[in-house]
Order: sequence, then C-alpha cells, then structure tokens
Amino acid sequence: MATISQQIAKWAAAAKFEDLSSEAIQAAKTILYDSIGCALGGYKTHDVGIMREYLEEKGGAEEATVFGSGKKLPAVEAALLNALMVRALDYNDIYWKQDPSHPSDIIPGPLALGERLDKSGRDLLLAIAVGHEIEMRLCEAGFPGIRERKWHHATLTAFAAPVACGVMMGLNEEQIMHAIGISGSRHATFGAITAGHLTMMKNTADPMATQSGALAAELAARGYEGPEHVIEGKEGLFEAYGPDWKGEILTDGLGETWRIPHCGLKAFPTEALTHAPLTAVIELVTEHDLQPNEIETIRVKTIARAADILSDPSKYDPRTRESADHSLPYCIAVGVVDRAVVPSSFNEDKIFDPTIRAQLKKLEVVAEPEFEALFPAKQPNEVTITTTDGKAHTKYVEYPMGDPRHPISEQGLDAKFRSLAENVIDEATGKDLKNFVFALDNGGSIRELTALLVSRT
Repeated sequence: MATISQQIAKWAAAAKFEDLSSEAIQAAKTILYDSIGCALGGYKTHDVGIMREYLEEKGGAEEATVFGSGKKLPAVEAALLNALMVRALDYNDIYWKQDPSHPSDIIPGPLALGERLDKSGRDLLLAIAVGHEIEMRLCEAGFPGIRERKWHHATLTAFAAPVACGVMMGLNEEQIMHAIGISGSRHATFGAITAGHLTMMKNTADPMATQSGALAAELAARGYEGPEHVIEGKEGLFEAYGPDWKGEILTDGLGETWRIPHCGLKAFPTEALTHAPLTAVIELVTEHDLQPNEIETIRVKTIARAADILSDPSKYDPRTRESADHSLPYCIAVGVVDRAVVPSSFNEDKIFDPTIRAQLKKLEVVAEPEFEALFPAKQPNEVTITTTDGKAHTKYVEYPMGDPRHPISEQGLDAKFRSLAENVIDEATGKDLKNFVFALDNGGSIRELTALLVSRT
C-alpha cells in the first residue's frame, strides 16, 4: 500500500488550477491579499531588520524579491525572510482544530520559487490552496494536537511547505514525496518558543519551516531523496509524536473539496485564543461606554489552554512585543482602554503605559471546564466586567471576529491592509496591489506581483 507521503504526492503532482472551486480561488486571493498586508506591516519590525540585514549582506543568486526593500536573494533565503515579514506581527490567517496553525506562513515559499521560474498568478493560487489543504489536514489529524504534546505547529508546516513548493516547481510524484521526507524528517520545533517569556523565535520558527520546504523542493528536483515513510512509518511523525493520529484525515477525499475557505483571518495582531475574549470585551466597553476608571474587575472565562498558555504569571508583566501579543491580560487591558487592538498596541511606550498597566491588576482569567467540550468547533468565552458602582456586564462569544462564521467585511479587510501597508507603500500602490491580486485568476505573473511590493518610503 502506498505511504501517506506517496498518496499526498500523487494528488499534488496531478493538481491543476482548473481543479479549484470558485470558493477556493476567492479564499486564496483573499488570504494572499491579507498576507501581503501583514508582510508590509512586518517590514520595519526589529526582528525582520536583523534577519534582512544578515541575509542581504550574505547575498547570493538574485532569484526572488525581498518584500519592501526590493533587493533580490536566492529563493530559499527570500522564502525565509518574506515569511518572517508575514508572521512578524502575528496578524496573518489562523486555522485551529486539534492544532492551531497559520497556513499563510507557507505562501512566501512557492511565491519565491515561482518568481525564480517566472510562473503565473494561477500557479500561485494553486500552490496556496494546496499548501493550506495539507497544513489544515495536519491540524485536524492528531488527537490531541501536537501543541498539547508540547510541540509547536511549525513541526507540521515542515510537512506541508514542501508540497506547496513542489507544486509550484512542477515536481513529479516521486520528487514531491522525497521533498516531504527531506523537510519533515529534519525540522521539529519545541513548544518552548510560546511558553513563558517569548522571544523572536516565536515568529521565526514557522518561516524556518517554510524555508525548509523550499530547500527540500529544490533538492528533490535535483534527485535528493528523503524517507517515504516519514509520516506513518517506523519512527516517523505518528510514532515519534504520539499518542493518536487519524492518518485517513490526511488523504481521504483529496481534491474532492477544498479546506481553504474554512481558514480564518485575524481581526487582531495577537495570539488566536485572545480573539474571542477580545471580541467580547470590545463589544462590552463600546455598548456600555465603559471608561477604564469605572471598571472594578474583569473576569474572563475561557478554555484551559488559553488560561494556561496566555495567562501564566509572566503574562501579567509583559515587557516585549512577543510576550505582550501572547498575553491575554495585556490584550484585554488594551481593548478596555483603546477599544481596539492594532499593531501599534505593542510598541514599547504602549506596553508600559500606566493606564493599561492599571487594568492588568483588575483581570482574572479562569478555565471553564464546560467550554472544553465545545472547543475547537466553537471558541466559547465569557467576559464579565464589574464597575465601581457594582453593576455587572456580561458577554458570551463563540466565534471571534475573523472566523469564517463571523467574517471580516471587505471594508474591514481593506482598513486592516491600509493600516499595515501605509508606512511602506503609498495608497495608490495599495489599490493597484489589491486589484492585481484579485485578478490573478485571469492573468498576471508572480514577477509583476512582486514588483509592486517595493517600499515607496
């Protein structure tokens, strides 16, 4: 019987743009547009600056465009740097089943390889849909998810990225199978990067997995081999990351339907489990016009992993952007004070703002056992704000803003894009980008797309 890698590779090698549903095409364009905005917003962050300086100094073959700077790097290095830009603000797409993941972290891999090969916009949309398909299936297949086993989802991306990159490169079935084996067998990530005090590695691990996928596809194209049993075979993914996997989820019905329309977008540049309580808090303070000095206590009832991961003692005293955007107490405090959470909410002056700091002392986060049975089909959260006059205001939320069942409007998506891109490209270029992306299924090349992604400031 064919291995899981072989089955995935057979499907991916035969996939064509014409196989995509209209919903999958629209979702791929929307996610690409959102991801470009996230990348432009991440262009001037400190971690991206360090990585860009290192890679641009290192140089190499001029194959693919660096977003923002317009400089050219080898495709594998451009994949890493551009993926870090997409990921830097923790604002790109989100899919959460047994595991959470941000499948759009993969996009810069096939995009960079496609620029080198002068591929079309249709090729890019197909590679995006394929990458999302495998990543999202991987998120569903482990019971419990690998995050519950103390691993990070970049471990899964290392299996999905080579498939998307292989499709972009036009690799055959055997080559894609080997690319999965190469990347999957050498890239695993500890959950330590999102536990306790967070560092730049929180946003870098998944881009490194994308880089791994691009490298694996490049090597497989030249005849390099990887283990074909890397998923379900001896000492492969299932055995090494036990206890329970449903391997059929990775292969059943491949190509019959597409998962990408079910991937959510982020309304806030924060860890995904903060989004439902943030939605509730912002709605509460807005509906009741609650001022920070009128609030006595804020009680958040959430699922156990949110209370554990996002509300440990270190999260009540965040001192870096990486810790603040993974701190449920801090995000709630910003929502109370500003009635919005945006990228600038994580600037140093905001993190140490005394009004926001004062709200942290009012917060109590508790795990609600009844909510566990509803997750991940729903993301139940309940927030109760008690005011100094003794009144209690409660809001229950099951789907955060940005979930496909509570989608961001086109106007909201445009506003998000403008807020992210305005310091890198002008408004006219932003409109040109949107128009170009949403017409990719009718024509246009990847090189034409990347030419629009150069800073005008």
